[in-house]
Amino acid sequence: MKTIKIDIVSAEGEIHSGDANMVYVPAQMGEVGIAPRHAPLLTSLKPGEVRVEDVDGKEHFFYVTGGMLEVQPHLVTVLADTALRGDELDEAAAKKAQKQAEKALEGASEETDLKRAQSELAEANARYRAAQKLKGK
Repeated sequence: MKTIKIDIVSAEGEIHSGDANMVYVPAQMGEVGIAPRHAPLLTSLKPGEVRVEDVDGKEHFFYVTGGMLEVQPHLVTVLADTALRGDELDEAAAKKAQKQAEKALEGASEETDLKRAQSELAEANARYRAAQKLKGK
């Protein structure tokens, strides 16, 4: 079976590197599934979960806050703003961040405050959903 190499990196360093059967990423316009020999693609990412199905069929989960995705026929590169391995996600902290973002959105008065608060809430919601999914809820 053909595989595709996946590299997930952030400013903190390399998060994951290996071969995969399939990769799923939260692209700006929706989730993208990438198989070996996928057509070249460059797109921005939104906050959410990256899933990597390795050559043994095991799924690995990562959370990204955004960034860029580059796809070549034999290489997928996720350049994340910030990335965490699935087991590093803290559901309680994600819930707290979600509530803080909701409060900030309620108190936003100017357009720039509103946009920033909406962005923070979207990121907090994505992090909380990813943490819940990993806990099987």
